[in-house]
Amino acid sequence: MEQKKQKAVAWWLIAGVVMIIIQVLLGGITRLTDSGLSITQWRPLLGVIPPLNEEQWNKAFDGYKQIGQFKVLNNNFQLSDFKSIFFWEWLHRLWGILLGVVFAIGFAFFLLKNYFDKKMIKPFIILFLLGGVQGSIGWIMVKSGLNDTHLYVDHIKLAMHFISAMILACYTLWFALKLLIPEEQRISDNRLFYSSFIIVMVVFLQLTYGAFMAGLKAALSAPTWPKINDQWIPDGLMANSFFNDKINVHFMHRGLAYLLLILLIGWFIRAGRSAGKNAVSILSKTKWWPISFIVLQVVLGITILLTAHFIVPGKFGTFETFAELHQLVAMFLLLSMIVNLYVVGKKAE
Repeated sequence: MEQKKQKAVAWWLIAGVVMIIIQVLLGGITRLTDSGLSITQWRPLLGVIPPLNEEQWNKAFDGYKQIGQFKVLNNNFQLSDFKSIFFWEWLHRLWGILLGVVFAIGFAFFLLKNYFDKKMIKPFIILFLLGGVQGSIGWIMVKSGLNDTHLYVDHIKLAMHFISAMILACYTLWFALKLLIPEEQRISDNRLFYSSFIIVMVVFLQLTYGAFMAGLKAALSAPTWPKINDQWIPDGLMANSFFNDKINVHFMHRGLAYLLLILLIGWFIRAGRSAGKNAVSILSKTKWWPISFIVLQVVLGITILLTAHFIVPGKFGTFETFAELHQLVAMFLLLSMIVNLYVVGKKAE
């Protein structure tokens, strides 16, 4: 019975991971449709209710008219145009509230049914804190664009918002894995564990630069491959910022992708050797996930660059579809490495 209780909690946590993935994808659509600044007020709970009449819609639209994005880019917007961008930001926030509700209801149910034990208390406290931090960073990000000087949210704050969501997803998944995977299905290989950890850190860095690419809208600055605007190494590489310069961000994002591909090929070979020494370990299956995702991710990244010319402001087309797939596979890559990091484990000192 105890094992059944743990599995029930674990699958509830995994459902939360799935909801976080959907939340991030909705955030991606919000960004790609330039909808993120349409709601200019922070109402964590009341925000679930959209404007219900013409007066409320006009009030919300008037709030949007006060910021630079409307004044410079969208001053031709009518109320119908505003409603279309409002929808995606509202849905993104609504899903975030639903995520909190699902977590709260599940937590209350399992608590009343006595499914939790003492070792779960600390992880749940951390989950609550991470969820709160994630929502707060989201508003800080939005607020960075609610002025006359910025047309979009700050790309560094966008990256912080995205990475905090990924940390929350990874921690939730790790918690679930501890309840779901029997100890005998894990292995102990320090070398593989540390190499897995390094790859996870590189993936996080790559995701950060992916967010920089998105926030800076850098795709059109170098829509070429394999070279970056006919150059292998951009001019002024060392003279410009690696955090704000679009071309340098391109260079870093592409370079990290190639590095990850090389690292994961080596990791895959090592993981195959370790899996062969333990017939009951699930590593023989899970080792395939990261290598498959990185190959697909590289292909999608190249496709995005070559379809950047099809970008039409305010429209969700070919480029935007591939961009969403790129973001989805990036999350799968990270989470697959988290699974393998847990499966590999570390020898006790």
